[in-house]
Amino acid sequence: MDFNELYEIKDEFEQINRTYDIFNEEARLHSKASRVEFFTTVKYIEKYLKPGMKILDIGAGAGEYSLYFAEKGYEVSALELADNNIAAFRKKIRPEHKIELIQGNAIDLSHYEDDSFDIVLMFGPLYHLHKESDRQKAIAEAKRVAKKSAVLFFAFIGNDMIFITEMLYSKDFIKGNSYDHETFKEEDFPFVFHTVDSCREILKNGGIKIIHEVASDGVSELLANRINEMDEEEYEIYLCYHYYCCEKPEMLGRSNHLLFAGRK
Repeated sequence: MDFNELYEIKDEFEQINRTYDIFNEEARLHSKASRVEFFTTVKYIEKYLKPGMKILDIGAGAGEYSLYFAEKGYEVSALELADNNIAAFRKKIRPEHKIELIQGNAIDLSHYEDDSFDIVLMFGPLYHLHKESDRQKAIAEAKRVAKKSAVLFFAFIGNDMIFITEMLYSKDFIKGNSYDHETFKEEDFPFVFHTVDSCREILKNGGIKIIHEVASDGVSELLANRINEMDEEEYEIYLCYHYYCCEKPEMLGRSNHLLFAGRK
């Protein structure tokens, strides 16, 4: 599978599935630089997580977050669409983990009952859903299965930082045609990109009351080589700096990934 073959797939959900024939989600969050996103996300989830709470991980990928919380004894329900991610996830589940993993689609959570979960994570679907109607279906389903007191977490890919990091990987990017040269909107392929304002609008339209807006990885991809060379002391200092500024409004547009927390 390559990008040309992927582009030819017309069914959106099959295209999402096959995207992970190209991208190895299992390996994505394991360098020091990429772990900034993971540690930041966990930090915000744990602000609200209490013993005995039930977690739903919608678009669970290869299970990074589900397995982390299962290791801590939480009951986790996980839903994932992509075949490769499901296979990678299943290999890591141990008998002591309280994980229910099913293959499915974020816009149909009929497997789950209303008002069932204390924490709802949606970290993959909004990277991929092109239609606003589908995004709203996914948010509505997440709200339906969340308890009244639940906190919901949503992740997006930030359009404006992608422009900068793409220049690291391709000297031809800035003159290329993968973005609108007037608005600087990236082409939504194979991922869907959002500005901070468009993230807010999507969640507002979905009836989510936002309580945190977070630059979850900030400039970490831009500084990846330096961060990956850090010793543990340096890395801890960098993480403290990142946590210090990750909710500053002026930093939100300078992040490859954005994390929003809210209530229904």
